[in-house]
Amino acid sequence: MNEDHLLKRRMGFWSLTAASLGGVIGSGWLLGAMYAAQSAGPASILSWVIGGVALGLVALGFIEMTRVRSISGGLVRYPQETNGSLVAAIIGWAIWLAYSANPPTEASGIIQYLSKLMPGLYNGTQLTASGILVAILIMIVFVVINYFGVHIFAKVNLVVTTLKFIVPTLTLIGLFASGFHASNFTSHGGFAPYGWSAGLSAIATSGVIFAYTGFRAAIDLAGEAVNPRRDIPRAVLTALGIAIVLYIGLELAFVGAVPGSSLVQGWHGVNFNSPFAQLATSVNLMWLSWLIYADSTFSPAGSSVVYTATNARVVYGLALNRFFPKFLAKVNPRYGVPGRAMLLNFVVGLLFLLPFKSWHSIIEITGALGIFTYASGSASVLIYRRSGKTQPEDRIRGMGWIAPAGFVVASLIIYWAGWSVLNKTLPLLIVGAVLYLVAFFVNRQSGRELTGGLWLLAFLVLEFVLSYLGSFDGIKAIPAPWDSVLVAVLSLAIFFWAVASGTSYMGKTDTISQSAPSEHANLEA
Repeated sequence: MNEDHLLKRRMGFWSLTAASLGGVIGSGWLLGAMYAAQSAGPASILSWVIGGVALGLVALGFIEMTRVRSISGGLVRYPQETNGSLVAAIIGWAIWLAYSANPPTEASGIIQYLSKLMPGLYNGTQLTASGILVAILIMIVFVVINYFGVHIFAKVNLVVTTLKFIVPTLTLIGLFASGFHASNFTSHGGFAPYGWSAGLSAIATSGVIFAYTGFRAAIDLAGEAVNPRRDIPRAVLTALGIAIVLYIGLELAFVGAVPGSSLVQGWHGVNFNSPFAQLATSVNLMWLSWLIYADSTFSPAGSSVVYTATNARVVYGLALNRFFPKFLAKVNPRYGVPGRAMLLNFVVGLLFLLPFKSWHSIIEITGALGIFTYASGSASVLIYRRSGKTQPEDRIRGMGWIAPAGFVVASLIIYWAGWSVLNKTLPLLIVGAVLYLVAFFVNRQSGRELTGGLWLLAFLVLEFVLSYLGSFDGIKAIPAPWDSVLVAVLSLAIFFWAVASGTSYMGKTDTISQSAPSEHANLEA
């Protein structure tokens, strides 16, 4: 059933970096700055800072695990090894949903931007029927590029990522030089016109997390890296570092470039179909606006090419975990890709595109799911250590505080998304839990799989109950900032429960010997 040996190890440092950076620089740079500013005003700058720090902490944990074991689809396979099938199923289900939404999200972003030049595809709030048809055709192209092998994906993505990195950099420089109004940071309600809570909520709901999460592409493709132990840490940290600097700079440029006429109704009233292109036009940088319009195809397309590749590895991992049918764990022996998984993701992507019909509607839901999926990795990295799987040379200094800090910050970002968003994710997670119960009985799994994941159920109850009771779109039974303090304290307790539970689980279940060999074994072979 395990077909890891059919995956082609052809990706080096540059192609891995391009995969992560390509996932980061997509429609997020084109639209995220506007929606974040729309939600929080100038305080949106802090949204990008906090989001970047949070995912940096989470990324370090996954980097250490890839040094121990370089496997494709690791984001769903590591939880299986450390805490059992319940945790892996729920986390994997959330990851899969969040990733499956990326191709339709990026296709929607392309259509929204091009609607300024091609009227009839976007009506100001959502795609029209013609826009949806064009988006579907774009999604088909993403699949075709990936289907014919990881080497073709790597070459195409390296070229596209190199090209599309230039335009946001020129945009940042051009707007700072030609259209920057420092008064925007203090007028129209001040730096935080809607309160500090709006900036915190924007992290999950305005595209911040959506934009940053592309960093994990190199981690998902670890099984196809030539030298994962050396190249994956460098690729992930390089991509994430560049992304943090770039996105903070773009938000500063956007906030400073918005003309006063667009702020008559405050930051909530800021609304552009093609934000940066229209701002460039407003300061007579026509050459820049045309570059941005051109890049509005390159950037989202490049990001979705990455997500199409990596989400296929997620489905592959879920099938190896026996949550999805083993039929989906099949790797095409000629091209070295999980083709069946790729086609499934295309169909599911259509299910996101058809009802939501806009970039912002999709990322509002998937942003909360995305950060939720990374929390478990912070526990898994310490479980690896306590179970004796991590060698001294693989350890990252400071992980003893980095891992719990990453878990707590991720928990807070989920909470800050607000009850109005979280209550929409609850039905999706319930569906995943029901499917897990079916798989549990069909596969005749032991009770140890359930007990290893009880902490996750407690974590979900904590997030949803406190969200309902708290000050972020809840009934405000627990006032700010004590609601956030309570979430931080209780999530820290759950973190140590997860580590203790996982250490016990790994001590009784030899999960690693049943799956792909470790990176040390690969190098020795």
